[in-house]
Amino acid sequence: MKKLFSTEPDRLEAFSDGVIAVIITIMVLELKPPHGTDFASLRSILPTFAAYALSFVFVGIYWNNHHHMLRAASGIDGRVMWANLHLLFWLSLAPFVTNWLGENPSASIPTALYGFGLLMDALAYTLLQNALLAVNGPDSVLARAVSSDFKGKISLVLYVTAIGLAFVSPLISDAIFVLVAGIWFIPDRRFERAIADREAR
Repeated sequence: MKKLFSTEPDRLEAFSDGVIAVIITIMVLELKPPHGTDFASLRSILPTFAAYALSFVFVGIYWNNHHHMLRAASGIDGRVMWANLHLLFWLSLAPFVTNWLGENPSASIPTALYGFGLLMDALAYTLLQNALLAVNGPDSVLARAVSSDFKGKISLVLYVTAIGLAFVSPLISDAIFVLVAGIWFIPDRRFERAIADREAR
């Protein structure tokens, strides 16, 4: 199998880091200060801030896992580059869905769309992972690191569930979003162990 061993993974990671930094910047710029000057006036922006904080955690999780996944990879090709752009496209919609949810925290459609965005982020990440596996091969460090992907699979199920429940109880959907963030917030050591094993040889 032909592989591309070069500095291209580093360039891909640097470009992705830049895009993710812009995404976070846009999200925080959507936070508008309240018109009042007392602490009580902050209540009006609590839903927007909560949505921002949740999205910040999700974007941070993707940035962290994206970094480790590329560190574990030895090469990329055109499929990987397009799959990476596909992931960045869905991540770039985070400011829009976050702002809409923050302004309408109890509305079904904004909640469902927020969940749909998270679902597409997860699917796009899975496609990028599969593209990297196709390039690096079944015996690669990357393949060993992602051999067990329980969290990824359960996350997809939870996102679909949250989208459906948004039309019954947006609050339950929000709780599911927080649950998924909590699952992924726990450090995933698979990539770190695989990379350490490679460097020890």
